[in-house]
Amino acid sequence: MKTRPDLSFWKLWNLSFGFFGVQIAYALQSGNISRIFRTLGADPHDLSFFWILPPLMGMIVQPIIGTLSDRTWTRLGRRIPYLFVGAALAVAVMCLLPNSGSFGMSVKAALIFGLAALMLLDTSINMAMQPFKMMVGDMVNEKQKAKAYSIQSFLCNAGSVVGFVFPFFFTWIGLKNVAPEGVVPDSVIWSFYVGALILILCVIYTTATVREMPPEEYAQYHGVTETQKDSSNWFTLLKNAPATFWKVGLVQFFCWAALLYMWTYVVDAVSETVWGTTDPVSADYQEAGNWTGILYAIQAMASVLWATMLPRFKNVKVAYAVSLLIGGIGFALIPFVHDMYWMIIPFILIGAAWAAMLAMPFTLVTNALQGYGHMGAYLGLFNCTICLPQIVAAVCGGTILHLVGSHQSTMMIVSGVLLIIGALCVSFIQVKKTEQTIA
Repeated sequence: MKTRPDLSFWKLWNLSFGFFGVQIAYALQSGNISRIFRTLGADPHDLSFFWILPPLMGMIVQPIIGTLSDRTWTRLGRRIPYLFVGAALAVAVMCLLPNSGSFGMSVKAALIFGLAALMLLDTSINMAMQPFKMMVGDMVNEKQKAKAYSIQSFLCNAGSVVGFVFPFFFTWIGLKNVAPEGVVPDSVIWSFYVGALILILCVIYTTATVREMPPEEYAQYHGVTETQKDSSNWFTLLKNAPATFWKVGLVQFFCWAALLYMWTYVVDAVSETVWGTTDPVSADYQEAGNWTGILYAIQAMASVLWATMLPRFKNVKVAYAVSLLIGGIGFALIPFVHDMYWMIIPFILIGAAWAAMLAMPFTLVTNALQGYGHMGAYLGLFNCTICLPQIVAAVCGGTILHLVGSHQSTMMIVSGVLLIIGALCVSFIQVKKTEQTIA
């Protein structure tokens, strides 16, 4: 098996640049979905159910895209066609979703329309997002993989900052941040419009600058045999998956359940603890929604800074566990902070966990998968360790909210406990001596 050559910085950059635009779309979705559905009239105790669709679509779409792209060879490549189609569909849906309350429908009809748009948006974002992880696995050698995923993590966080800040920015330049009952404010609607434009431009750039390996070259660098090419049954792949696949997946379960509760309840939590209201029609609630976007952006920037600290750890497992522990403490602090500026501190701590969650799982798993073949299918299946915990958390969210006294801020403590459990589970992962340090 031939060793893949080193790629220049700019080739690594081009490989992931489109991720910047995709992440803007993802940030707009994760930062505003609860705000949109609360504005449309959703009950807080039902709010977590609206979050079942995104991870459910991810569980369905990502393994399919991974498997199909493993078998696809076109003039544009094997992953890029799916990337482009997903991005184009996402652009269309991003122009529809925030307008769910603007078509004169009843509350029930608007919520159903919003759900359908959310399902399509998450399907398309998953189609556009997954190929970037696969292309790094396809085209980058072991030595450069940590660097490639670090670049991807930087672009991911940069896109997140832009997406999260958009509603605050558009309010600052004069767009309305309040609207009639059941209608999403213009500041949010125009955030989605501009995000859609940036998304398609970034994806066009990656499509124009990246050349994927043809089948013969891919086989030479990956040591793929004819048997491996033919035995792509998902159950067979899961049966033969390395232990690292499952042990990292266990950590992922607790981490992504924690994130789901943040995305679902944090706008209400911030509004409740800082502004003293959870009324979605009020100007204070919409201001809290904008400020939550700023907090998310600070979290993303803190993640970039913490990512530069991770290589200072001598052991990858220690770096992973410590990062999750710090994030757990950040979540637990949120209900006790009543000043909008002091609220920045918990989100800085959460950024440490986010940095580790972005970089380390895929680095550990793709290294463990070398020689297995079916990189796309395996990564699609591994993404179920992101989606399944969110589905479980969403189903249980309303019940847990009742148990903690119907205070959305207390759900942040639940998130903190989940992250700390995830940190403890890192100890189960076995890492080869050559992978102990972070390059």
